[in-house]
Amino acid sequence: HENSITAFTASIRNLVQAEQAPDERAGFLIQLTFLQMALTENAVRKIIATAKGGDDPGFQPVFQVISIKEVGSANNQTRFRTVLSDGEFFVQGMLATQLNDLVTSKEMVENCFICIRDFMNNSVQGKNVIILLNVEIVGQKTARIGDPIDIEKTGGITLAGNTKTAGSGSAQPMYNRTNQTGPPKNANGNPYGSPVKSNGVASTSPSGRNPYTPARTNAPIVRQGITSSSPSAGLFTLISQLNMYQNRWTIKTRVVSKSDIRTWSNAKGEGSLFSVELLDSSGMDIRATLFKEAVDKFYNYFEVGKVYTIAGGRLKVANARFNTCKCQYEISLDQNAEIHLVDDQGEIQKQSFEFVKIADLERVEAEKNVDILAVVQEIGDIQNLTSKKTGKELQKADLTLLDDTGASVRLTLWGAEAVSAKSKIGINQVVGFRRARVSDYGGKSLSGGTPFPEPETPETSRLQQWWSTQGSQGTTIKALSGGGGGGKMDSFADRKSIADIKKLGLGYKNEKGDYLSFKAHFTFMKKDKEGGAWYPACPNKEEPCRNRCKVTQTTDGNWECMRCHGVFPNCNRKWIFSATVADDTASTWVSVFNEDALTLFGGVIADDVFAQYDNQDLYDGYFAKATYTDWVMKCKVKNEIVNDEPRLKTQIVRLDPVDYASECRDLLTALQGLQGK
Repeated sequence: HENSITAFTASIRNLVQAEQAPDERAGFLIQLTFLQMALTENAVRKIIATAKGGDDPGFQPVFQVISIKEVGSANNQTRFRTVLSDGEFFVQGMLATQLNDLVTSKEMVENCFICIRDFMNNSVQGKNVIILLNVEIVGQKTARIGDPIDIEKTGGITLAGNTKTAGSGSAQPMYNRTNQTGPPKNANGNPYGSPVKSNGVASTSPSGRNPYTPARTNAPIVRQGITSSSPSAGLFTLISQLNMYQNRWTIKTRVVSKSDIRTWSNAKGEGSLFSVELLDSSGMDIRATLFKEAVDKFYNYFEVGKVYTIAGGRLKVANARFNTCKCQYEISLDQNAEIHLVDDQGEIQKQSFEFVKIADLERVEAEKNVDILAVVQEIGDIQNLTSKKTGKELQKADLTLLDDTGASVRLTLWGAEAVSAKSKIGINQVVGFRRARVSDYGGKSLSGGTPFPEPETPETSRLQQWWSTQGSQGTTIKALSGGGGGGKMDSFADRKSIADIKKLGLGYKNEKGDYLSFKAHFTFMKKDKEGGAWYPACPNKEEPCRNRCKVTQTTDGNWECMRCHGVFPNCNRKWIFSATVADDTASTWVSVFNEDALTLFGGVIADDVFAQYDNQDLYDGYFAKATYTDWVMKCKVKNEIVNDEPRLKTQIVRLDPVDYASECRDLLTALQGLQGK
């Protein structure tokens, strides 16, 4: 720091000769000179030649912040733009949003000094912008040091090793910036150009050319009709390297799954969308969602298993509730996205799995996503049902899966996967299911997941070997899944008794409740509730009520719904009452709701019975006819707090009439099994 010491000596000499306020002037000049010495020399040139702070952990430069301005962003989030100076040059910077408090709390002000602990170099419209990820305030506000000039106007080096010369016009986009591992070096091995003279002016080469401009300029990488006749990994950004501060990137990926087209409608309008899951050579996957016009343009273009290059998308933070991919970001694509089908050179895996054994699902939390490899034991028929949330018709199919742990689980496929299940999947075939969601509904069960028949993995061969030598010969199976409401009723062998509710402590271990099936008969129905064994429901069939929300009668005789704020002359009555059921082991109270009451009463709706409510004999007759009838019941048992006291509640979720012929066959099979023992 010979020059700084010389400047410091000259300042003291001038101070001694000063006539006004010598003490105050001395303190100011001493502080100013020390801060000038604290600035990192050539910091601007070095920081724009470095991709990110992690590339050189020892590089933690000190800058003076000579400007701070508030700017908006696309999502209406406040951002602060800064100008960073090393006393000779300045460069544009941007505070990461987590550092906004430094500005709002007045810790960071214009002309203060900061030490940059971590950063990322970005390019916006061809200009370097330093994203500040972690900084420390090391000096308070003082006068501006030096007379810095804009590094962009000097022909200084850029991150990619290209030069910018004054008057050259706007730079082309820089692709694959994040794949660079460090700054380019010159012939002397110095990555930041030729030495700087003591006066701060760069020395020139014999030819008079700016020493910071390489002899041969490398043009930015621009996609001009990508071909894949030769490996080109260097042209693409890896999914693992994507970040929110990049505005230009191109990825090369394999489509590992594609969703059905879905429609949406809200206050802003309506449209359609679909999503694909993309896997690249790093083993990382990311979800991309396409909207409106892009759906028509690209839905048929994307094929599962094919390799594509993709550019022109917008990154956002992934919603972990709906996104099952490993990447913390997801991509939104519109009709202007650049998507090209390229040759498959084999550097990207066809699938990426992290298999979990079925028996281990008991230790997996609900709502987690897992990959499963199993032998398909059964494929159920397609079932049509109506979504309680949207009122839309849905299709599903239940599969029973078994693996070499001797455990089985029910997996439910939806939509197109359910419809094509029997044509794509064979009984006793080994199938991988990618990203199935774990549920505690009816024990442990799985939902969704993309099926991959006989995936090319070592685990597939091992499971096929197990099935051919052991599994197919008969093995003890532990079923993790019960039936669940609306699902398949438990088998005869999996049924329990009413006494098992207390014996097994059901309802206490699982916050969402436990499920069991048993055969029992109704012994009593509580029908004497004031107003009848029903409740008045909103007649609105559309969202948000869908004939389910309770309404109250107004003084003028109309019915008002607090959910949809509608007023109606009539209501729809829905069954709801309590009853007792019994088998040969015990009895219990159960709650009966509308769907199961309709089954119990042979389809008679509550409104029809209400019309006869004044005739006590007719009213009682409906309940008397259903009393002491046998049913196979699936119930949910859950411990709830009622009036600050714990109460075990049992709710019927499915009611099936007893098939006596099938019941006899199951009994005979069970007896034969006992004889064999």
